[in-house]
Amino acid sequence: MMKIPKIVEAYYPNLVWRIPTDKKEIYLTFDDGPTPYVTKWVLDILNEYNAKATFFCLGKNVRDHPVIFKRILREGHRIGNHTYNHNNGWNSRNYKYVKSVMKCDKYVASNLFRPPYGRIKKTQIRRLKDRFKIIMWDVLSQDYDHHISPDKCLDIVLNQTKNGSIVVFHDSRKASKNLKYTLPIILKTFANKGYVFRSID
Repeated sequence: MMKIPKIVEAYYPNLVWRIPTDKKEIYLTFDDGPTPYVTKWVLDILNEYNAKATFFCLGKNVRDHPVIFKRILREGHRIGNHTYNHNNGWNSRNYKYVKSVMKCDKYVASNLFRPPYGRIKKTQIRRLKDRFKIIMWDVLSQDYDHHISPDKCLDIVLNQTKNGSIVVFHDSRKASKNLKYTLPIILKTFANKGYVFRSID
């Protein structure tokens, strides 16, 4: 789903879908890392544009790749919890889901959380909302979808992004082909229009 329908936002009013602002600011986010080579490449290209982003990390990947994770922090980006094992909230019992979130919390110390696939039950939200700010999005690049061409991925982001948009990319091997085509063009295009890329506070 590229653009979140208003009815979905209304059903989950306590979640963050975009950042209210009239300024030329965009909030790039990256899910599922850190991943060798891919996350390093993302960090390199962000540095070229002095862009800050938010990385929603899997606990197991932080455990396996601590050096890359430390680089994310060292270069001034924000981090967020993305569960330990990329759990689908709709298919998980609440206890198991919350347990995975809290296991990730041991590796990713953050008050930001994004549910994998954007799938989370209201009962799970109630258990997590006092500990985390739950971050969704208003632009999903679909970089992970092998049926989506790089040009289509680019068009999605170019056409949907506006002031305060939270844009989802994935620093994963699965998404790397579309990501490596799309991200540099997005950074260049919006930077030339006077936009600033910020991490989520």
